[in-house]
Amino acid sequence: MDLIYKPFPWYLSGFLIGLVMLLLIYMGKNFGMSSNLRTLCSVFGAGKYSDFFKFNWKAQRWNLMVVLGAMIGGFITVHFLSDGSGVNINPETIAQLSELHIDAPEGKLLPDAVFGMENAFTVKGLLILLAGGFLVGFGSRYAGGCTSGHAISGISNLQLPSLIAVIGFFLGGLLMAHFILPFIF
Repeated sequence: MDLIYKPFPWYLSGFLIGLVMLLLIYMGKNFGMSSNLRTLCSVFGAGKYSDFFKFNWKAQRWNLMVVLGAMIGGFITVHFLSDGSGVNINPETIAQLSELHIDAPEGKLLPDAVFGMENAFTVKGLLILLAGGFLVGFGSRYAGGCTSGHAISGISNLQLPSLIAVIGFFLGGLLMAHFILPFIF
């Protein structure tokens, strides 16, 4: 039961991701989560208003099932397969967060100071959520995919644009963590 209640070791997770990627390559499919937004917009008729959404969305039903499976799997994991211990965060990270007046998440994945519902209804919290959502949406569209699509699928297919996109994602994350987040908080 320890295998189920604890996070998978990196080598097992990496092997499973590699196995899935081999299967997708064999079937001629490309993995990515952000492409599902385009598919959903097409399903609900956005093709009437924009040519970008005019495509055979039925060919992407398998990827919609991936999203549904991720949502169901996440729900099952949190509610039935979690021991409630949360994540182990490096003590240095906790110290750096406390300098920004952000408490470490206790038994959760995300700190309440940034992601708590009570903060979503403040002007600052709403602006952070809107700006972050816009930047994630714009960035994934501009980069031609999201982090999972580029980092997992694109790089495993040896696509240079995916490598460049992933380097950009990491640089953006470093910029946010070291310069923008301290400025905001």
